[in-house]
Amino acid sequence: MKFVGITACTVGIAHTYMAREKLISAAKKLGMEGHVETQGSAGVENGLTDADIQDADVAIIAADVAVTGKERFRGMPTVTVPTNMAIQTPESLLQTIQKKLAAAAK
Repeated sequence: MKFVGITACTVGIAHTYMAREKLISAAKKLGMEGHVETQGSAGVENGLTDADIQDADVAIIAADVAVTGKERFRGMPTVTVPTNMAIQTPESLLQTIQKKLAAAAK
């Protein structure tokens, strides 16, 4: 599974970046590929490219606040979760999404 994502927390510091790192680490461990943009106190970092988005199977928004740029994911399955879920159970989150995508493809 390939995914793109956006992470953002209320303060825009710790949880924003922790959620990104956890998602990317879990993806590597599970043999998946992920590109995750952060929208934190320093603005947008690790911005998603058009190619990243076009190659993705799903968009994951792990945020506790409103994020910008969700229109880029129009027509793509999108999952929105709190940052804590991405931080605490990233592998489970990715596996659940992968199973739901597979079931929807049948």
